[in-house]
Amino acid sequence: MLGTLATILRDNWEWRRQIGRLAIFELVKKSRGAVLSWAWFLIKPGMYIFCFWFALDVGLRVGSGGEAGAPPYLLWLCAGLIPWFFMQDMLGAGIDVMHRYPYLVNKIKFPLSGISTIFASATMLVQLMLMAVLFALYFAYGMPLDPYLAQVPLLLALMFLFWDLVSILFSQLSAISKDVANLMHAMSTPFFWLSGVIFNVKSVPVDWIQAILYFNPITFFVTSFRGAFYDKTWFWEDPLMCGGFAAVFALTLVAAVLVYRQFNEEVADVL
Repeated sequence: MLGTLATILRDNWEWRRQIGRLAIFELVKKSRGAVLSWAWFLIKPGMYIFCFWFALDVGLRVGSGGEAGAPPYLLWLCAGLIPWFFMQDMLGAGIDVMHRYPYLVNKIKFPLSGISTIFASATMLVQLMLMAVLFALYFAYGMPLDPYLAQVPLLLALMFLFWDLVSILFSQLSAISKDVANLMHAMSTPFFWLSGVIFNVKSVPVDWIQAILYFNPITFFVTSFRGAFYDKTWFWEDPLMCGGFAAVFALTLVAAVLVYRQFNEEVADVL
């Protein structure tokens, strides 16, 4: 098992230049042929956020009951939705990257773990653009530059690493059977509505449900980013949430390594 993990790490390091170039090429390919080009990476999420803000804050008045002097609801909403965009892509196309880049498997013999990293890197570049917009919004509302923002780069790195592992795990399985990809795609909507992306997990009145949600990695990242931008808390201050994520991270790492060792040689034949 340790040997397989070392192989994954070594392959990603040795092929890092190619991974970086292909990640940028992935974004160039997506924006090719559009007049607004890369602006669409910001326009589409912006429209998504506007719809939720209008429905929840203007329509349902969800954000109107905050304390006097509290940060605006839009900042709270963006701090959860922007990380979700990255995780949504990783749960969608990220778990089916072998079918997305079959030429890297059959023609170039690219390391399979590196294929997941290509997509994760391209998606993270878009996430960094959105984070820049979030920071601009944060300072536009007159919010202070405080130490809590220092955890944002750490959370981004942790989010990239975890969802890259998820991609390595499920992309191997979805290459063997499309049922895996179909199942994960079907779960994307429940993950959104049940993971605290648009509600505060800590306000859930049932303790055991709240405890289960703490083992949801989506909940961990959404709550942690909101802690940095809005609630002004450190993500490690909640031992149950951190412990739940650590357990899921460890299980995902073990599962990804075992699946990679088992199916690494078979994926090319299946594709």
